[in-house]
Amino acid sequence: MPAAGRTGYTGAMKPVIFGLSGPVLTPEERAFFARAQPAGYILFGRNVVDRAQLRALTDSLRDLEGRDDVAILIDQEGGRVSRMKPPEWPAFPAGPDFDHLYEIAPMSGIEAARANGHALGLMLAEAGITVDCAPILDVARDGTTEAIACRAYGHEPMRVSAMGRATLEGLAAGGVVGVVKHMPGHGRAIVDSHHLLPTVTASAAELEEDLEPFRRLAHAAMGMTSHIVFEAWDPDRPATLSPIVIAEVIRGLIGFDGLLMTDDIDMKALSGTAADKAAGAIAAGCDLVLDCWARMDEMVAIADRLGEIAPRARERLDVAMASVGAPTGDMAALTAKRDALLALA
Repeated sequence: MPAAGRTGYTGAMKPVIFGLSGPVLTPEERAFFARAQPAGYILFGRNVVDRAQLRALTDSLRDLEGRDDVAILIDQEGGRVSRMKPPEWPAFPAGPDFDHLYEIAPMSGIEAARANGHALGLMLAEAGITVDCAPILDVARDGTTEAIACRAYGHEPMRVSAMGRATLEGLAAGGVVGVVKHMPGHGRAIVDSHHLLPTVTASAAELEEDLEPFRRLAHAAMGMTSHIVFEAWDPDRPATLSPIVIAEVIRGLIGFDGLLMTDDIDMKALSGTAADKAAGAIAAGCDLVLDCWARMDEMVAIADRLGEIAPRARERLDVAMASVGAPTGDMAALTAKRDALLALA
């Protein structure tokens, strides 16, 4: 992570995080972002080539903003959700690997998750990335869609909470902010919200299990919504677009007061234009919209539609970006420790 210096941006800001089209900022993107002033940026595989290129790209975003505390996000959980890949960067294990270790040695599972998160944070900070969209706190079930099951920390709220907490702590030690997801829980969805809108019919009492990991980590600086309809709370709208779910469940029952961003609004679970979905999410109570795919016409429409970020949302963003310090630790030692622990399983 860059050394603290150029911070405290005070100009207008749009409540949106945008994607980039490729490995360098295009002139069109540079001009648009300077005009739109998004709250941050998110990187994908198309933006990642090698260490020198990636660091140059993140530095260019800081130079564009004129500050070092820019929210530059990536989805780097490990397993199949990894944008930075071998051979340039090491592979990281996914949630089920830690679940298997926890099954036979809970404290070892937690410590392995912490070391893994710490190593992840160091890798990202070296690249100039400041936010990792992890850990996933969804409680898996027998029918959970594979899109979540292959990433989850397990079937028990307590172990999901423990390893999620360890991952957050590890990321922070590595100099990176973590994002807990997908509020208020994706584990009961049996279809993939990238392609379809899941509907969960469980009762409010049954859903208490899904809320538990998020409650235990309600202090997290950042969180992400799920594009799921929960009939017990709001049968008409997915959580991302539901003022009931956001106010009464995420902010109320869970008690989360950190920065709340949407999952990618381009996912097929949501219908309507990009601008309509973005405006609907902000109206429902989300602090930021996540728009990942760098389609210039859609980004322009979103920027034109959204007003300036709300003062409370801006405050949450500032608190989140100030919540971690400079990275510390040795990545090789941390990955060796993690691997030795995982070998026990």
